[in-house]
Amino acid sequence: MLPCLNKSYFGVECMGCGLQRSLSLILEGSFIEAFYMYPAIYSLIALFGNITLQLFISYKYANTITNILLIITGITVISNYILKFIP
Repeated sequence: MLPCLNKSYFGVECMGCGLQRSLSLILEGSFIEAFYMYPAIYSLIALFGNITLQLFISYKYANTITNILLIITGITVISNYILKFIP
């Protein structure tokens, strides 16, 4: 695993801390543990899957779905980051 440079230099986790470990847990089949490691993992997978699908297939509400997934992912990442600092 690549180390988090933000955590290494400043001692504070970044908004992406846990993403690599979460992907690793998904590949191992530990889906619940992956969610606990990085809660935005499934919305990120859905977002990138939707964007990839848009490259090959044109469908009616593609941009709306992308925007909704962006909002859900952003809210999840930011709220998870804020909750890390609450004791």
